[in-house]
Amino acid sequence: MGKTESLRKQQEAVKNEIARNLDLLAGSIAKSPSMSGHSLTTKREGKTVTVYVRKEILQRAQAMTERHRKVKDLILRLSKINWELLRLEGE
Repeated sequence: MGKTESLRKQQEAVKNEIARNLDLLAGSIAKSPSMSGHSLTTKREGKTVTVYVRKEILQRAQAMTERHRKVKDLILRLSKINWELLRLEGE
């Protein structure tokens, strides 16, 4: 198997992994010492927005924010693979 074919297989695997993790939520969840519960903090239109996270949905929301971090890492990995493919095609 050639280098290009190997990179194409890696590219496809990363794309599939991204597709499997699109049930995500951008932001971070934290427990404020001054509040009794948890909150989700994220950026919207350049502003920081914080919303309360009910305890009934806390676990699901935490899993979704973790998937967001995972997808960000996968996108960087895909970018590196794409760059290598582009570089090889130019040779």
